[in-house]
Amino acid sequence: MSFPVVIHHNPGCGTSRNVLGMIRAAGYQPVVIEYLVEGWTRSQLLALFAAAGITARQALRIVRSPAEEMGLTAPEVTEDQLLDAMFRHPILVNRPLVCTPKGVRLCRPSEVVLDLLERMPAGPFAKEDGQLILDAEGNRLV
Repeated sequence: MSFPVVIHHNPGCGTSRNVLGMIRAAGYQPVVIEYLVEGWTRSQLLALFAAAGITARQALRIVRSPAEEMGLTAPEVTEDQLLDAMFRHPILVNRPLVCTPKGVRLCRPSEVVLDLLERMPAGPFAKEDGQLILDAEGNRLV
């Protein structure tokens, strides 16, 4: 694997499926980690967030997650408290997180993944919702 790609993936998420689709369309066979099944370690979360240049609060999934009911969106909740909650409840981490030799990013919107790849998918390429990401010549549109 001369250019390894790892995706922390949720197959139930359209954004995550779009990112995985772009990675595969570019010719990569990524390591797919279904984090809802495998979970996280606290140190893994710390390392991923540090490499991506984001905080736990920035990575907190609020939509369709129990974050609000758990009181995690309150400004007084600390990074340590968020990390502990994310460790216990993997659904609280926004996704997908993608790691390549070019870096680590939270790929929202999904086309952010293109910045992490050495080669682009062949065009045209559209998201599940039909939004065109690459034209017929493989030029990035967004």
